[in-house]
Amino acid sequence: MYSFKNDYCEGAHPSILTALTEHNMSQEEGYGMDSHSMNAVRMIKGLVGDQEAGVHLISGGTQTNLIAISAFLRPHHACITPGTGHIATHETGAIEATGHKLLTVDTVDGKLTPELIAPVLVEHHFEHMVKPSMVYISNSTELGTVYSKTELAALYAYCRAENLLLYADGARLGAALTAKGTDLTLKDIYELTDAFFIGATKTGALLGEALVLKNADLKEEFRYLIKQKGALLAKGRILGIQFEALFRDGLYFELARHANEMAQTIARELKQNGCSFLIDSPTNQIFPVMENQIIEALSRQFDFYSWAKVDDTHAAIRLITSWATPEHAVQDFINAYKEEVCSITPPGNPAIGV
Repeated sequence: MYSFKNDYCEGAHPSILTALTEHNMSQEEGYGMDSHSMNAVRMIKGLVGDQEAGVHLISGGTQTNLIAISAFLRPHHACITPGTGHIATHETGAIEATGHKLLTVDTVDGKLTPELIAPVLVEHHFEHMVKPSMVYISNSTELGTVYSKTELAALYAYCRAENLLLYADGARLGAALTAKGTDLTLKDIYELTDAFFIGATKTGALLGEALVLKNADLKEEFRYLIKQKGALLAKGRILGIQFEALFRDGLYFELARHANEMAQTIARELKQNGCSFLIDSPTNQIFPVMENQIIEALSRQFDFYSWAKVDDTHAAIRLITSWATPEHAVQDFINAYKEEVCSITPPGNPAIGV
C-alpha cells in the first residue's frame, strides 16, 4: 500500500546518506561549530544575499517554531495566525505553553492579508488584553497554497506599519519556491520577513530546519535560547552535512520541484476525469473531492488522509507527494481512480464529481 499521507515517509536522499557516511569518522567541533555547519550557514547567507543574516540549524519544525516565537515575544505578547496554521493545529499547544496566546483568523485559502489582520488589532487595543505583536504565516500553507511576491510585500509593509513582526514557517518552503507560477525567491522571503525557516525534513533530509533571522533585534544571544530549549545538538554536524548536500548543487530545489510535479500530475489527470478540488493548490499537497465510495475503494490500495466532509456523499482527501515519490505510484493512483469512476458511472454520464 503506497502512502500519500505525508512527505517524510522516506528516509533521506542518497546524496545525504553518502555525505553522512563519508564524514562519519572525521573529528569535528560540537554544537553547530563544526566545519560542515559553518559552511552550510555561509551557503544560506549567500542564498539570501546577506552575510549578516543570523542562521541557526535546528532539528525540527515544531521545535523551531517554539524557540523562535517564544524568543521573539515579551510575556504579554500574542501571535496572530491563520486558523489552519501549524502552530494552532498540530503542535500540541507548544506556543500557548510558553505563555503566549494565539489569535486565530479564519481564511479561505490558508493565507493572511492586512484586511484579515486589521480587525484583530482593533479588538486587542489596550492593556486588559494580550497585545498582538507577531504575525505567523506558512509558505506553502497547510492547504498547499503559496504567497505571491505582491501578497508578501503587502503583508510585510502592513506589519512594519503596525509594529508587528512577520515570521514565516518554511516547513514546505521548497514546494512554495518551485511551484509553477511562483515569483518568490529565497532572497525575497528574507527581505520580506523578519525571520523564517527553511525546511529540510520534508525536502529530502533525515531531519533539520534552518532558521534565518533578518531583524537585528532578534539575533542577540539566540544560541543561548536554542541551548535552553534543548535544541543545540552536540553532534550538530548531522544537520550541517545535510544542508551542505542540499544546497551544494541545487538539490533542495530539484527535490521540491519533483514533489510538486508528482502532485500536479495527479491533479491534472483527476480533473480530466471529472474530479473537483477543495482548493486550487500548485504544490505537493492537493485536496481532491470524491464520492465516499470511491474514497473507500482507494483507501484499500493507498494510504491518505480524509480531510473534510463536503456533503453527505462527498468528501475531500489530502494527497501529499514527496521528493521520493516514484512516477509509477502516481500512475497507479490515477489508474485506480479511473477504474473506480468507471465502475460507478452509468454509461453516457460524465465522471462523478461535485
